[in-house]
Amino acid sequence: MEILKKSQFQNIETEKTVKVQVREILNEIRLNKDIGVKKYNLLFDKNPRDNYRVTRDEIVKAYKQVDIKFIEDIKVAAKNIEEFAKAQKESFNNNFEKEIYPGVTLGQKHIPIESALAYVPGGGYPLFSTALMLIIPAKVAGVRRVCACSPTMKNSGDINPKTLVAMDIAGADEIYAVGGVQAIGAFTYGTESIKPVDIIVGPGNKYVTEAKRQCYGSVGIDFVAGPSEVLIIADETANPDFIAADVLAQCEHDYNARGILITTDKNLGEEVSKKVDEILKDLPTKEIASSSWKNNGEIIYVDTLDEAVKLSNKYAPEHLELSLKNEEEIIDKLINYGSLFVGGLSAEVFGDYVSGTNHTLPTLRASRYTGGVWVGTFIKTCTTQRLSQRAVDLLAPVAHDLAVDEGLYAHANAAKARIK
Repeated sequence: MEILKKSQFQNIETEKTVKVQVREILNEIRLNKDIGVKKYNLLFDKNPRDNYRVTRDEIVKAYKQVDIKFIEDIKVAAKNIEEFAKAQKESFNNNFEKEIYPGVTLGQKHIPIESALAYVPGGGYPLFSTALMLIIPAKVAGVRRVCACSPTMKNSGDINPKTLVAMDIAGADEIYAVGGVQAIGAFTYGTESIKPVDIIVGPGNKYVTEAKRQCYGSVGIDFVAGPSEVLIIADETANPDFIAADVLAQCEHDYNARGILITTDKNLGEEVSKKVDEILKDLPTKEIASSSWKNNGEIIYVDTLDEAVKLSNKYAPEHLELSLKNEEEIIDKLINYGSLFVGGLSAEVFGDYVSGTNHTLPTLRASRYTGGVWVGTFIKTCTTQRLSQRAVDLLAPVAHDLAVDEGLYAHANAAKARIK
């Protein structure tokens, strides 16, 4: 293995000051409710709203502020996301009951969560695509109350019109002009005007991420997300222009984003490095992308694909792209990734917007233990049991003795009481 470009990336634990600041804001929202929400809306976004819920008139106005082509594009993306979510939902059509012991019938049911919040970031860019990725799977899952929120545009009380239109097309039942830690607190604890939800999903900055972490338990969350990342495994057949474009597409997200290439062809790695420099010259997002690539980008040359697979599984990337002569050769060996893109044409940008898979994915090696947001994020798998008297007569003595062995005598009595 040879490092052709080294990264300075460090997975630094959330700063203590961030944790303290988030805790203080959450406490104020819990105590002062709407007053606290308004305080921080004004402080961080200069958002003067008293009524946080967006009205139908505001949504209609937003449609008039965007062009027809944008609406058509959003509908194409929404349709693909919905169709894939429906296909995922089919995997839950297996409620069952089965007698697994004489007189003992066990089963499971898939039950949609009752209410959810789709948190749509709106800081550096209007991430309207995230509205589709969060709201549509929740609706397909059968969530009765799907809320959406986003920070307002600076110095205003309005959500970016593109984001608002995307939220509406996705099917949000309620939309709120509030963001940041105060939004997470409001939908966790509830305020006079915002009813709490059962699960909060969606990415955000380090403050939003920490707020989700601190609120977890009082509310469900998808996962704690970090900086975006792509890892590409490529050989001599790969197109260096494609790879350079893809790593920079990731790097422009923010200063901590990561673009990583693992290749079995040293010449390809060197060519990609040159192509990245060429693209950066005229890239409108050069400031962020160049800094991210310089500090966090990596190019690694390996002797074999098996070595590439081991490295990839260790990195456990959010997005994993394969650009190889024969991708099928290694697919089954790859076990840690948020979403897989097979073949040089399957760029991560399509997953970000229009192909239909979800772009809300685990980062910082979390793909070792979880996948991304999907229909199943909004569905609980719950068990049931039915016991006949025969089953009680057979199992109650066993349960009684096990309870006594644990020193739980009321448990033992509950079993014994049912024996005829």
